[in-house]
Amino acid sequence: YTMSYWLIVPAAGKGKRFGGQLPKQYLSLGQSTVMQTTLNRLSTLSEITQIIVPIHPEDDIAQTLTYQNPEKIRFVTGGAERADSVLAGLEAIKTQTKPDDWVLVHDVARPCVRLADIRLMFTQLATDTVGGILAAPVRDTIKQSADNGENHIIATVPRQQLWQAFTPQMFRFDVIYQALTQALLQNHLVTDEASAVELLGLKPRLITGALDNLKITYPEDLLLAEFLIRQQTT
Repeated sequence: YTMSYWLIVPAAGKGKRFGGQLPKQYLSLGQSTVMQTTLNRLSTLSEITQIIVPIHPEDDIAQTLTYQNPEKIRFVTGGAERADSVLAGLEAIKTQTKPDDWVLVHDVARPCVRLADIRLMFTQLATDTVGGILAAPVRDTIKQSADNGENHIIATVPRQQLWQAFTPQMFRFDVIYQALTQALLQNHLVTDEASAVELLGLKPRLITGALDNLKITYPEDLLLAEFLIRQQTT
């Protein structure tokens, strides 16, 4: 039997950190929006069976936008936190998947992800029983501050073994399903899928990805993302 790849792109957030009323996935990026750019890029991956997009129950924008391959995209109702949304996505495909199918989770706010990096994950993790994430070794010197709010340096953290986590994060269906279910039951606030998998005592692999896999967090990131996408296509 052939392995299926499923992709979940949680987009139920209100864009709290960004400021402004419009969730960041609907901000303009070039001629379209962040969400369209991300989903259009991902939908060109022929290996992917379906892209599941958990959205906010009151979201009235997502399904009115046009997409390059709309037949590949399925919207479902997301949850309060990222883990709830990803779990909602997993529930939506549960009956169609096999336990060792691959599930990739990608940030909607990462429109610059390189398809070559995703295909690298497919290759490098092919025989892995757990999965792994796109990441890059930390290049800057990392400082730790005192927790009194005064921002004095208390330590320089050795960076040799430190990595910056990106998405996609890719795991076997039963691994990620079990990990997120457990994390929610135990009230662990997990900021990415890998940390939920780590809580099961498993060790996801780190796959080195391109540094231009920018996460749009602040308004000025939009211009940078636009620039990076132009560079990638020329």
